[in-house]
Amino acid sequence: MRLVIPGRLPSLNDMIDAARGNKYEAARQKKESTELVMWSAKQQRLPQMNYIDLTITWYEKNKKRDKDNIQAGVKFILDGLVSAGVIPNDTWRYVGDILHRVRVDRTEPRIEVEIEEPAS
Repeated sequence: MRLVIPGRLPSLNDMIDAARGNKYEAARQKKESTELVMWSAKQQRLPQMNYIDLTITWYEKNKKRDKDNIQAGVKFILDGLVSAGVIPNDTWRYVGDILHRVRVDRTEPRIEVEIEEPAS
């Protein structure tokens, strides 16, 4: 199944800058990003799962952000999936492999998360 998250999530540099500047800004940024993922998952009616593998494709509007900084947003994705009730927690017990791809889409930046529940 696929989860589509509109726009972009904060990069690692964005998170570090927010934390250095104002602890309340960092908390606000985390809350807003996690809620964006949670509401996207609820709107797209993702079912509950016990164990998942993820393939995340990050569609950026340009190549300005480094790939490693972009991928730090996986924190918000996992926390949002937990908040939406898709997975019980984001520990090793519930989350397997996480693969990343980074692409450019100048007209529609987004994150597409392929979620698989592997057979036991």
